[in-house]
Amino acid sequence: MWIFLGSECLFFGSLIATYLIFKGEIDLPPFPSETFIETAYLEEAVASGEITEVASHLCHESSEAGISVCEGIFDIPLTSQSTFVLLMSSVAMVLAVYGAQHNRPMMMKFWLLATMLLGVIFLGYQVYEFRTFGQEGLTLETSQFGASFFVLTGFHGTHVAVGVLILGSLLLASFRRRGLGSEPGFQVETAGLYWHFVDIVWIVIFTVLYLIPA
Repeated sequence: MWIFLGSECLFFGSLIATYLIFKGEIDLPPFPSETFIETAYLEEAVASGEITEVASHLCHESSEAGISVCEGIFDIPLTSQSTFVLLMSSVAMVLAVYGAQHNRPMMMKFWLLATMLLGVIFLGYQVYEFRTFGQEGLTLETSQFGASFFVLTGFHGTHVAVGVLILGSLLLASFRRRGLGSEPGFQVETAGLYWHFVDIVWIVIFTVLYLIPA
């Protein structure tokens, strides 16, 4: 498990590095955060089709002549809510591991289910965010920034979904006559390591993508 998690660290590290490279090269909306841009350059980009009308509507004239201000598309309060949900899922996972290690099957089952539900809620937030970004003109094809953003967050979401499936399989197995076998604590703890890793990765992603300005 530790070798696997180490390889996953390298994987996400490369994706985050790629995102940071392209994040600094954004010169047209949609931008992740509020950005000022020359109005003439913006109008030229719209006329040439480099950006869509939808994306251009995020910008408006500023108080300074010839300069437009473009709204950022990142919704920090919303993403903070989803981050809180994922953090609470880690707390639930700790309680599930405790129940498994101390031969308390009902406690283990309850908190495994709670962890799964919180993971699904987090994925719901992510789907909503992706749809909103698409409506505002940010897609995989929009720019290298858009591609790196969706690949990074999409792969993380996939890891969360895999984690939910792993926990679901453990929960279903716990209802069998033999339960999780002679070492339920080990199995749940191993799943917990994966789940906590996914949560920690999201904290890094949330900080780098949403809290550090371009």
